[in-house]
Amino acid sequence: MYSEIEALAEGLTEKLMGIRRDFHKFAESGWFEMRTASLIARRLTEMGFEVLAGSDVCLAESRMGLPDEDELEEHYARAKEQGADPQFLPRIKGGFTGVLGILRCGEGPTVALRFDIDALGVNEDKTADHRPFKEGFSSVNPGMMHACGHDGHAAIGLGVAEVLMAVKDELRGTVKIIFQPAEEGVRGAKSIVDKGHLDGVDYVLACHITGRSTQEDRVSDTTAGCGGSLATSKMDALFYGKSAHAGGSPEDGRNALAAAGTALQNLLAIPRNSASDTRVNVGTLQGGSGRNVIPEFAKMELEVRGKTTAGNIYMEQWAQRIIKASAEMHDCTYEVKKMGEAFLMESDLPLMERIAKVCRENLKTVRIHPQLRRESTGSEDFSYMMKRVQDQGGQASMLRILTDTAAVAHNSRFDFNDRDALPKAVKVLSAVVYDILSEGPVKN
Repeated sequence: MYSEIEALAEGLTEKLMGIRRDFHKFAESGWFEMRTASLIARRLTEMGFEVLAGSDVCLAESRMGLPDEDELEEHYARAKEQGADPQFLPRIKGGFTGVLGILRCGEGPTVALRFDIDALGVNEDKTADHRPFKEGFSSVNPGMMHACGHDGHAAIGLGVAEVLMAVKDELRGTVKIIFQPAEEGVRGAKSIVDKGHLDGVDYVLACHITGRSTQEDRVSDTTAGCGGSLATSKMDALFYGKSAHAGGSPEDGRNALAAAGTALQNLLAIPRNSASDTRVNVGTLQGGSGRNVIPEFAKMELEVRGKTTAGNIYMEQWAQRIIKASAEMHDCTYEVKKMGEAFLMESDLPLMERIAKVCRENLKTVRIHPQLRRESTGSEDFSYMMKRVQDQGGQASMLRILTDTAAVAHNSRFDFNDRDALPKAVKVLSAVVYDILSEGPVKN
């Protein structure tokens, strides 16, 4: 069966590349993935999956960092113009861009797979030697680019769906294939978890396309898992004051920008914590309307992170106190909006060992990394799904699909070897699901 899985995945190579390049060309960032999600739903339906989309996948009030209604309407119209599926597009309207495909194969464990689908807010490079531009699939949507491989992740998810459907008679259990919006900024996973789609899941897997940076990476195609990504909270702090003439009657004003500036200085001076590595950054600060007007409004975009969940909570609590005190110091009011959040991410050792064994013993064309666990950097929205499954006694792992890349992630010249990475990722994930659902423990 493993040889059949490898052959099926290999036979999908050109199709997977075409899907990836289509998604790359029509890149859509978080909560705008309306064309992308509608086409994914259409493909899953045609394969024979039970398909959920829109508000059946994402809990409305748990979506973080949602754009305003005018922006959502604008991108809905663009998705329609750019070839979105007419049946599913109305169900995805308004930023409900999650899709879930379910394959029920009788009694047995439940395995979920997460594939993120959103692009970044990056303008893609247009120089002649940039392969997507040279070959005609660079992003046509200004300020949106798949600079982190999520176009590839979406294609991998559809490839895994097709392989598992082909071998469904050999499976015993349930497969949930989750296509998640708004991973960038760690905004989207919570809405799917809060909707209950990870409840009762025994195993949850995800993958991330990653450049080869070490000698061990260069002789490997995948890792069995990774961990160490930082817990994080993304916040917008809004300061409200009162405008007045800066020269004629400054005492009548309340300077919101001064409140934000006070917060900025003190946020960067949060006391260190010996129990956890921590981070804080203020990325933007906007306010005021003119040099002779007391600013009545200011907006700050900030984030905190921790090497442990407790470390992140420590940083967020300090940030909340500083913002409150800074507003009060300048007689302003304030509001803090949570725009994204993630937990510490750690893959489970037994599942990583199982993945490594499947690759080493059964897949002839996939090379497993000699290190079971690859250290992660940054933060990862998948941690929400991992935590829910792990808290229930289940197991989770995020694999790194190693391949050659043209630039680091989040760079305007990012590109990856899709002919190499896509079929290999499909082979690994499909084989692991088969291993669990053909010989895994019977679900209690």
